[in-house]
Amino acid sequence: MVASIAPGSPLSPVMPRGLGALHPAAQGAACASAGEQALQQALARPAQSLPGGLLLRSLGLQAYVPTWRAMRAFTDGRGPDTADEIWLLEHLPVYTLGQAADPAHVLDPGSIPVVPTDRGGQVSYHGPGQVVAYCLLDLRRRRWLVRETVQRLEEVVIRTLARHGVVGLRRPGAPGIYVGAPHARAGAKISALGLKVRNGCTYHGVSINVDMDLRPFSGINPCGYPGLDSVDMATLGVHALPDAVAMCFATELAMLAEDLEPAPGAAAASRMPTP
Repeated sequence: MVASIAPGSPLSPVMPRGLGALHPAAQGAACASAGEQALQQALARPAQSLPGGLLLRSLGLQAYVPTWRAMRAFTDGRGPDTADEIWLLEHLPVYTLGQAADPAHVLDPGSIPVVPTDRGGQVSYHGPGQVVAYCLLDLRRRRWLVRETVQRLEEVVIRTLARHGVVGLRRPGAPGIYVGAPHARAGAKISALGLKVRNGCTYHGVSINVDMDLRPFSGINPCGYPGLDSVDMATLGVHALPDAVAMCFATELAMLAEDLEPAPGAAAASRMPTP
């Protein structure tokens, strides 16, 4: 039996001090409230402007469900002139199930929450020491196709890993990035990718394993593949701070987006009604 959290339910993986005497339901609500407050404080900080028409927000360590809710709210509330954003963060431990995920791929979640979500893909694990980059992009304005967007995000991960001396490769039919030769763990997965497209705009994004506890990956079939090896940069001998890897990802995405930015007037023309 997999203990799951339905979409929209509070997520409470960490208990703030002073809540031990509360009823479990009240504890969950208090933790959810604390998570929402922490996220809103992080989102209230000024964003950094990047090339390619992107705004960058560094959000620190956040609970999953409040962040998911905020992504959806941002996407639902954005207009044709809303700037695209990248949210960089780490998550408290959580397993997430994509829309096509088979719950049977969750083998032994233990105390880690399992959250059904609306992104593509199968089951993934997020935890401290893993960079998560949520890409809130208006594909219609950028005139990017969904498949092209996935390939471009994968390319950004490959470039980010290369800057740290790690060879990253694609696998046909298996989104994400895998370690290539000459690494001893060649074939292991180091980055996962899952997107949701709503009204021509994306949310969710990419994760890169930097320096984390890899044991929770043994509690699932990562991305639906039994026995798939998962690795992080530290295990490969690359010792980098998650914040530094996150900024490298954001920089690479901004440079790629700038190279692919539509010509002046193209975005406005794309919104003109058809005669």
